[in-house]
Amino acid sequence: MRWVAALVVCASPAAAVTCEDITHLGASFTVCDVTTDDDLQLFLRDDAGDILGSFRAVEAASGKNLLFAMNAGMYHDDRDPVGHYIEDGVEEMRVITSDGPGNFGLLPNGVFCIADTYTVIEARAYAANPPACTHATQSGPMLVIDGALHPRFIDGSDSRNIRNGVGTTADGQTAHFAISNDAVNFHDFATLFRDVLQTPNALFFDGKVSRLYDAASGRSDFGFGALGPIVGVLDDASAAD
Repeated sequence: MRWVAALVVCASPAAAVTCEDITHLGASFTVCDVTTDDDLQLFLRDDAGDILGSFRAVEAASGKNLLFAMNAGMYHDDRDPVGHYIEDGVEEMRVITSDGPGNFGLLPNGVFCIADTYTVIEARAYAANPPACTHATQSGPMLVIDGALHPRFIDGSDSRNIRNGVGTTADGQTAHFAISNDAVNFHDFATLFRDVLQTPNALFFDGKVSRLYDAASGRSDFGFGALGPIVGVLDDASAAD
């Protein structure tokens, strides 16, 4: 069994999303598993083109309740995506393959692609052979690349933050979304995906602003400002039902 310690909470029968609290290297994490049976989507703007920015706004715009949601990629001050972004097959931002400042530019970075399966792909490989993603979001750095940790991560680093990210199984049938409930460094966060969740590829979404929505447990994180891209699963039933 992969979990060190777990508290299982089950979502409504409308979807198979489950979130569990686990302990890894002395830190607490919440891991949410989303399978290809779930209608996983990205959300950025409402019908008027305005940034949604919050879990509540996603529900209001869709008319449905969220089962699960998480911030999903870095964004500028105006909440536009820093990197590649596709929603419902429409590309808003191209793939960025150059290095640069900050965590996003700490190459290799990557793209989380939602199609018939879920994949995390290194950004330059993605740009060289773009898959047909219904939804896609770019962030960085990669946490795990083909089973190896990002080469710049330092074991024991004192750079610690609340962090969140996603890893995908080798068969592409499940995406494991994780958020740390304690401040952790990149190395320890990455080993969660490599050693515990056993995902061959995993991608960092963000730190400090990391937030999670889990309807089954009643968790809805809040912060001091709007978000950019959000990934989530809506209930099949309308919010009014």
